[in-house]
Amino acid sequence: MTGDQVQAPITYAAAGVDVEAGDKAVELMKESVRRAQRPEVLGGLGGFAGLFDASALTRMARPVLATSTDGVGTKVAIAQALDRHDTIGFDLVGMVVDDIVVCGAEPLFMTDYIATGKVVPERIAAIVSGIAAACAQAGVALIGGETAEHPGLLEPDEYDVAGAATGVVEYADIIGPHRVQPGDVVLALASSGLHSNGYSLVRRVIAAAGWSLDRHVDDFGHTVGEELLTPTRVYAADLLALIRTPGIDIHGLSHVTGGGLAANLARVLPHGVFARVDRSTWTPPAVFRTIGELGRVPALDLERTLNMGVGFVAVLPAHQSDAAIEVCRAHGIPAWVLGEITGAENAPVDPAYEVVRGAKGVDGGSVQVVGEFAS
Repeated sequence: MTGDQVQAPITYAAAGVDVEAGDKAVELMKESVRRAQRPEVLGGLGGFAGLFDASALTRMARPVLATSTDGVGTKVAIAQALDRHDTIGFDLVGMVVDDIVVCGAEPLFMTDYIATGKVVPERIAAIVSGIAAACAQAGVALIGGETAEHPGLLEPDEYDVAGAATGVVEYADIIGPHRVQPGDVVLALASSGLHSNGYSLVRRVIAAAGWSLDRHVDDFGHTVGEELLTPTRVYAADLLALIRTPGIDIHGLSHVTGGGLAANLARVLPHGVFARVDRSTWTPPAVFRTIGELGRVPALDLERTLNMGVGFVAVLPAHQSDAAIEVCRAHGIPAWVLGEITGAENAPVDPAYEVVRGAKGVDGGSVQVVGEFAS
């Protein structure tokens, strides 16, 4: 034996990877995954690839595939601190499949990826149970995934999650800026709370204030931790129902995530149009006011970071807004008219408020959010 050799054999388990724990995690998650299926799924868990029968696409005139991938950001830190892992999957599914619906596509299937410092089968199964439950709610098949154990890179109780999904839309039915026109209105669909954006700001504010996650807040009706862990609302199935409702012609959709309401709405407007959004049409839930006041967060910074109670917006003809609101409410989503679309040349620009033009590399339309929030 040379001086560089170790004295005892080093196994994979000794290096920190427990293959048997991974196998147990798969067994524990099987029942959850079984509930998140569609008839097109072929085979079960354990294959090298998930299989999905796409023969139905041949009946479409010009099928267009849509795909999206995302994670849930630092919200996982809240789940880890509270040792509650069965809701974070809703956040993951919402962040992924609801981006696909923006173009009018129906999400078909999803895969997930979980990286952790140590595989604890029960924890992994809890994460996947949330993913599967949200997939079932969205009508999306969970056809595969990966759990990776990364000792030395992540602490034993640390993990991160990511996912990807694929959907399909008929080319003629694609929703996008080309449909939006002056005279349309902007419809707001309420969020369930913070969703999964801005948690670096939220966590910093909570920590700076010295608040613990088990602190009860009367305005929330529960603890700080419970409020921060409220699952993201998954809109996919409800939005598809709205899109497919006779007499309603959706011209545009926007998922209000990172960047806030104005920037995400500007992304889906064509160049040359202007959207005027009125804050007085809604009152943000208490958590947004609390974070703003507790951290003395500048108002514009708060609105650029958090959804402020609006998780999705739809653009449609003004005379269809009442019917669309009723469809949303029938699906349990509060909705209201938020603003209106005009031509840029006739835009009622108020010099007292910021105008957002395009966002995230998109040379789109302009959005101005005016007024004060209703109290």
